[in-house]
Amino acid sequence: MNGIVNTVAVMSGITGFLAFILTLARRTVGDYGMVEITINDKKKLEVRGGDSLLSALSSEKIFIPSACGGKGTCGYCKVKVLQGGGAVLPMEEGLVPADEIDEGVRLACQVKLKEPIKIEIPDELFNVREYSAVVRKIEDITPKIKHLVLDIVEGGEIDFKPGQYVQLVAPPYAESDESVQRAYSIASCPDDKGFIELIIGYVEGGICTTYVHKYLKEGDHVNFNGPFGNFFYKDNDREMIMVAAGTGMAPILSILRTMKSSGIKRRCSFFFGAKTRDDLFFLDKMQNLEESLFDFEFVPALSRIGPEDDWEGVRGRVTEPLMKHMDNVENKEAYLCGSPVMIDAIVKLLIEKGMDEKLIYYDKF
Repeated sequence: MNGIVNTVAVMSGITGFLAFILTLARRTVGDYGMVEITINDKKKLEVRGGDSLLSALSSEKIFIPSACGGKGTCGYCKVKVLQGGGAVLPMEEGLVPADEIDEGVRLACQVKLKEPIKIEIPDELFNVREYSAVVRKIEDITPKIKHLVLDIVEGGEIDFKPGQYVQLVAPPYAESDESVQRAYSIASCPDDKGFIELIIGYVEGGICTTYVHKYLKEGDHVNFNGPFGNFFYKDNDREMIMVAAGTGMAPILSILRTMKSSGIKRRCSFFFGAKTRDDLFFLDKMQNLEESLFDFEFVPALSRIGPEDDWEGVRGRVTEPLMKHMDNVENKEAYLCGSPVMIDAIVKLLIEKGMDEKLIYYDKF
């Protein structure tokens, strides 16, 4: 009996000692104190060490683009680290080109703040703001896509370029115990500063899309930050070739609405890819734009239409009508929005047709 008691006592002592060591480690090894961040050699921040650079900047209301919400999968949150930051991680090497790494480019979500750090970010990110909004409208426009209209509260306004995106914040809810943010392109016209429109498709298991599709209701309050992105309308006299699929219509729609609002007179063709008729949406808006824009043509292409289906439009992948239109690429530029596979394929085709790669603008999602 005494042996059992002694054994229990020894085990309890060991357990207590290990707990003490772990507590001590959390308070010492994991405690980096306050860390200084110097941004563009003109702004200094004092933040608690141990967090990611992305999270620390966000807490100071400096928002770096991050389509995956800091999970290290999108590669958007690039910053140039001039000093500090530690070693480049394998995850970064898979998302940041080697030549950029050589120049000090890192992923902010992977840089842990353990020492003073100096970084460079685009100056326009200082103008990115956090907004509160109320859901004015949320409606199904296909079985898997919702259209949202978000009114910015307290008379707030947002300035953005047509084609840019915001990051919508999904708070903790029944199916997620964490707050995440995801990137969605703005579909509305920049003239409408008091609200934004988003087009959000459902992704199985997606934290933010599940929140939007299953839990968000009209009248609910939401937060978003932005605007972000280098994909936006370029003002010149070239003919515009636009290609998108699914929710990729959003930034294209913003550009088209801007052209209408500003009275821009340019030849423009929009090739939109979908699988079935049920995947088509906003056909009335496209018809209105065809009637009101200077020289605009909307060409939907359906890839899963059988001979028996009542469809008089283009059958097949969106690249088929596009290539017929691209016999001559002189004085043309392209705006593409969709999956990386689709974009890469179209970029390759356009370059083969002779289009200058510098005139191909795209947004992969």
